[in-house]
Amino acid sequence: MFTGLSAFPLTPVTAAGIDEKGFVHILQRIVAAQADSAGVLGSTGSYAYLTREQRKRIAALAKQTLGKIPMMVCIGAVGTDEVLRLAEDAQQAGASALLLPALSYQKLNDDDVFGLFETVSQRVSQPVCIYDNPGTSHFEFSDALHGRIAALPGVKSVKIPGVPGQPEAARERVANLRRQLPAGVTIGVSGDAFAGLGLNAGCEAWYSVCGGLFPRTAKAITNAAARGDVAQVSALSERLNPLWDLFRRHGGSIRVIAAAAGIIGLTEIDCLPRPLRPLGAADVAEIKQVITSLELA
Repeated sequence: MFTGLSAFPLTPVTAAGIDEKGFVHILQRIVAAQADSAGVLGSTGSYAYLTREQRKRIAALAKQTLGKIPMMVCIGAVGTDEVLRLAEDAQQAGASALLLPALSYQKLNDDDVFGLFETVSQRVSQPVCIYDNPGTSHFEFSDALHGRIAALPGVKSVKIPGVPGQPEAARERVANLRRQLPAGVTIGVSGDAFAGLGLNAGCEAWYSVCGGLFPRTAKAITNAAARGDVAQVSALSERLNPLWDLFRRHGGSIRVIAAAAGIIGLTEIDCLPRPLRPLGAADVAEIKQVITSLELA
């Protein structure tokens, strides 16, 4: 469940509501590419903008479409009671794992976050993945806190936001974290531009936004990592530098991925939940050029 390519799909939202047809089309690409798992309702899945009922529906659609591919569902919410309700919904929908961020309005401290994971781990039956995403949650996990949480029953993976940009530093980063974790808890890299570095540094999984829309491309990278082909992992990841550059320039992946889903005909170009706004025509044209040149569609 917590190794290889975990593809994180976009949840397309149009003026009419959730674009269920578009969402299913996105998931069908993940199925066709034989991703190792799928992570629905992550940050690019817009979990923070959706109601509980919408999230239940998305999880149900995903399970129906993904078939035998294991499904991880994000259960992030500001309040612990709501997190527990979302966890129950996800488990009833057939989730194989639960993805939990430290989401807040008031600033959280380490004991607050540990208490959240402790409560959830005591109340759920499916394994939990720590969702370390300071760019959206604004909480910084220390390696020591990762280790403290990972010792809880049922916590099986840590989704880190990236690694340093040099191979030696990346290996040191992953090794330092691993020393804090119990045996059997995996490390998954996100921050797609760092995926190659993270996989070559020893991360067992890639929790991938790119894999949510372009899963064949992402699967080739994780397949190379599974073979221990460091050079191929680096080459395939570096080939995608124009895509990574778009992510950086537009403040993250969601606006780029939403536009890309529209460009390749899976949903509308404007498929972001408000108040998020779509990119303009010039940016969409550039994204189309990158998709075409990289043969991603």
